[in-house]
Amino acid sequence: MSALASSSDRAELSSTLTPLRLRGSGRWRGWVLPLAALALWWLSSHLQLVNSALLVSPEKVVATAWEQIESGRLWRALSASLAREATGFLIGTVGGLALGALLGLSPWFNRLVGPSFNTFKQISLFAWIPLISVWFGLGDVAKVVFLSLAALVPVVVNTCDGIRTTPPALLDVARVYRFTRWQTVAQVVLPAALPAIFTGIYLALIYSWLATIGAEYLLVAGAGIGNTLVEGSEHFRMDLVLFGMVVIGGVGWLLNASARVLERRLSRWLGRA
Repeated sequence: MSALASSSDRAELSSTLTPLRLRGSGRWRGWVLPLAALALWWLSSHLQLVNSALLVSPEKVVATAWEQIESGRLWRALSASLAREATGFLIGTVGGLALGALLGLSPWFNRLVGPSFNTFKQISLFAWIPLISVWFGLGDVAKVVFLSLAALVPVVVNTCDGIRTTPPALLDVARVYRFTRWQTVAQVVLPAALPAIFTGIYLALIYSWLATIGAEYLLVAGAGIGNTLVEGSEHFRMDLVLFGMVVIGGVGWLLNASARVLERRLSRWLGRA
């Protein structure tokens, strides 16, 4: 009996530990491809498999990074880019929430504005660059307008769709309890649409960061990480270009992770409320 008990205990312990092992190994799988790419980059540069003028060594990129940090140029460029991103994201998100709510809640407004907005969202974002540069120049105002457009569209689309897809059963309950229109919107429609609204805001945050780099690269006046790439390409400094790409990817990853954490916390707080 003791032998059977011990074998059953071992089986139970093994079944408990197996998911933990899988979860632990899964956390590290995402590092396999970046580490393999880094190793291939290091070997290619040191074995001179690629022209050194086209692909500099990782050590050179690290030295450039330290130079940019020590001189303060990284912080100046990054702060300028993030300030533009935050401003454009805020303007586009607020405008997108208002427009999306009107399109979703008002059939009259949707018939009036909906067809025009559906046409507007089909236009490629970068197709607006020539018009924006003529109207607003090449400075920060033009870049913020461009970023606002990038953030506006996903927020409008997801907010409107979230409101329109409110489950009919919830609306029936609101009618049974004789909710007013504003009570139905505040207590039924908007809470049901929150997941879609969060998705739109999350996409706006990512799109506005990508648009920040595009705007700085195409509208080259002023400081920014995109201008660091321009400087590197103009002077054929691949170390500066690669450094800028690493910074852009790192900031994008941080924005993505921060948005996910904030969304989970807000969802839990709203659920308790």
